[in-house]
Amino acid sequence: MLISHYTCAALLLHLSASVLAFTKYRTSSGLREWVDSSTPQKHKLYTTSRGEKWELVMSDEYNKPGRSFKPGHDHMWTSLEKPDGVNNALELYSHNMTSTTCDKNGKTCYFQIKIIDEVNTIRVWNNYQTKPGYQNVSFYYRAGMVQSWNKFCFQGGLLEVRAQLPGVVSEESGNPDIAEGPHSRVKTIMYYPTWPGIWMLGNLGRAIFTASTNRIWPFSYSECDDSVFNSTNQRISACDDNPGHGLNPNQGRGAPEIDVLEGAADLVSASVQIGPGMPKNFRRYGDGNDCVYTASCKMLGGNDIEVPSSVYVEKRGHRSWYQGLKYAANNLCKSGKKEKQDISQIIKSVEQGLSVTKCDSDVCPASYDVNGDLSIMRKKSPDRWGINSNGTCFSKLNPYFGAFLCNPGSKNEYCEDQGLKLPENKNIKQFAYQMDAISANWHLHVGAYTGYVKYQIEWVMGDTGYVRWSLEGQPLYEIPAESITEVPQDSAKSNPRKIMVEEPMYIIYNVALSAKWRAAPPNAGVGPCRGNGSNVTVNRICDAFPLYMKIDYIRLYQDTGKNSSMTTECDPSTHPTKKWIDDHIDEYEDSENLWIPEDILDTVWMDGADAPHHHGVAQDA
Repeated sequence: MLISHYTCAALLLHLSASVLAFTKYRTSSGLREWVDSSTPQKHKLYTTSRGEKWELVMSDEYNKPGRSFKPGHDHMWTSLEKPDGVNNALELYSHNMTSTTCDKNGKTCYFQIKIIDEVNTIRVWNNYQTKPGYQNVSFYYRAGMVQSWNKFCFQGGLLEVRAQLPGVVSEESGNPDIAEGPHSRVKTIMYYPTWPGIWMLGNLGRAIFTASTNRIWPFSYSECDDSVFNSTNQRISACDDNPGHGLNPNQGRGAPEIDVLEGAADLVSASVQIGPGMPKNFRRYGDGNDCVYTASCKMLGGNDIEVPSSVYVEKRGHRSWYQGLKYAANNLCKSGKKEKQDISQIIKSVEQGLSVTKCDSDVCPASYDVNGDLSIMRKKSPDRWGINSNGTCFSKLNPYFGAFLCNPGSKNEYCEDQGLKLPENKNIKQFAYQMDAISANWHLHVGAYTGYVKYQIEWVMGDTGYVRWSLEGQPLYEIPAESITEVPQDSAKSNPRKIMVEEPMYIIYNVALSAKWRAAPPNAGVGPCRGNGSNVTVNRICDAFPLYMKIDYIRLYQDTGKNSSMTTECDPSTHPTKKWIDDHIDEYEDSENLWIPEDILDTVWMDGADAPHHHGVAQDA
């Protein structure tokens, strides 16, 4: 029984939920309830890319060592004790892999995720096998994930995270990239074996709790037209007049995803992941073929979207994929002469239409997105979006366009890997739909692994909004709302019109490892890190564990004016989540990862943990 796994303290907390009162008090400092009082005064305001001054509404400076993030122990963050069940993961997530600490001189304190090489074989349930059931699975690493799920969420704002990514970068490692300095480009991929993530997800879905995300992730869609998209694929649909569970009638809901950064080694991606995705006749030819990652596809039009022009617009009669995306450079990279582009040459090439079978920097924008924005980036500057005028590391259209999601046993023609090879499972609701990843990859410099870098994301909701990614205040990539809401159409208007992301989003930090990705540990997919121990280079990499992702601080700024629609709530009236989660709580927790309600957390301080500094407690962080 599940109850047998509950600690006495957790059980008492759950039983007390209905009787404990919840009272709000002012913080003694007068700061907003989510603001860490140790955030320096000079960082209380931020000027956005549009010149607006936004106010600090949340921060965590991680200045107190020894914090615990187990369920119920922290005011904002919750760690997980759970195997990672996605992307052919090689790691278990554990509470004790997350902590706060300070460097040796005590000048810098930070949150950290520790990654160790450790073999564990556990028994897990797998729906995606010929006969659903338990199987023994070996994991070769242990790492961490923390979430602010159902505690702290926000709608819109500018999020800044100062982080150092995990890599094998000591002098003893033999990593040849180090000798070239912090501004050199990451080249030797094997020395960066992990997959760190700093990202956001809609509160209706809890990351790696798949029962909560099926038919929820990553919808940002509120239309009711089954001729365009089958509404049964969206669990909370705009077609529902009476959805119950505290939800608003006729409002499509979901858990879209925004990745501040995801990936490792030489490339990091910045993404918005939404659904439903575009139909096949708006996607790249052969979409999903692995050859696209090496630009080696033989199919005409299979390497880059709308390249060559003749096989796309002229044949389809409409544009394909998302239009007007904005790409820029990581200027912390050293400049290279070969990457510099001539602005007039590229603009002329795009206007004339491309006859090549794949992009290169002589004829395509540096982004390799021929539908991207090429306008001037800022007044009194010659720089243009999409064009590499200074030869530094430039953002490129991510060749990964998303995935087709299916229930086990689905007979949909696009479900070969997930569905057709498996027997039908009547215990799982049927679904089959495309999701889209609107994404750019940008090349990392070595300094992202040897020191701290500030990553920023600016998110404004509504039809005139945008999501912009920046590095140390310099733009990397931007998705205008119009690119999402005004998608290309055919005569049948068959391309679903999404809405700009507006769900209350929570924050996640994690480090994963996989045999599936470009950045992978030695012997991934075969066994433990060292293999038979005969390879000297491999041994040096494996000896470098434990590795660490470190976060110096996180800060969120918002427009706090009276006309602003930005919030710091998980259950706003425009997008309620609380009753839905309460009514489906078994989909969001398990015996190792209990949900401790916020009103209890504000009233009871568990196991000697520090009192939370927001809501019902009149004290500072």
